[in-house]
Amino acid sequence: MKIDIPRSWQKVLAAELSRPSFAELGAFVDEERKNHLVFPPEDEVWNAFKETPYEKVRVALLGQDPYVGPGQAHGLCFSVCHAQRIPPSLANMFRELREDIPGFEVPDHGCLEPWAAQGVFLLNTILTVRAGEAGSHRGKGWETFTDGVISALSARKEPVVFALFGAHAQKKARLVDTSRNPIVKTGHPSPLSVRSFSGTRPFSAINAALRSLGKPEIDWRLPPRRELGAGLVGQDHSP
Repeated sequence: MKIDIPRSWQKVLAAELSRPSFAELGAFVDEERKNHLVFPPEDEVWNAFKETPYEKVRVALLGQDPYVGPGQAHGLCFSVCHAQRIPPSLANMFRELREDIPGFEVPDHGCLEPWAAQGVFLLNTILTVRAGEAGSHRGKGWETFTDGVISALSARKEPVVFALFGAHAQKKARLVDTSRNPIVKTGHPSPLSVRSFSGTRPFSAINAALRSLGKPEIDWRLPPRRELGAGLVGQDHSP
């Protein structure tokens, strides 16, 4: 497995990357790619790290595993390549943003790269998945690695706001030093649990937490697809 992590992350994750379990994970992913279609493409697995350097993280928003449909996953949790249809969970996030953040307009795409550029670290706790088989790479070592990532952010000198949407993400609160790092919790935006998400206004809560740390707010607005240009993270896989 190709490890394409920027130097800023490599320094703080050296111990995680040298674990025998990480080598075993890499061998598993390589074998999966030989025998199955795996998402995201190999050169996009580490996009969350490449788009948001360690020292630039202001918000850590945790997801689960990548989307399993063709052309969707591109290494940023909840985000899809800009020409793809907006998935239901992200559509629910946009509806909440429209109610929560003045001036937010639902965009015509689901690419969250502009958030990542502002310091929103969009981390899935599992970074790969077999096409069409949700959860197929769980329990193979990704969780150990991403737990280490969360712990490294928690220990950073500059605090981070952790956004934990849903029960799976909220279990990661045990890794966070809450005396230093604010946590914003809400339900998951999936259609199955959206009742516990709608109306909770998590995005303004994240901005309030950033203000309490003396940090700039996130501008959650997203430009229209035509303004994003062709040089986005991920390729256009639409037919």
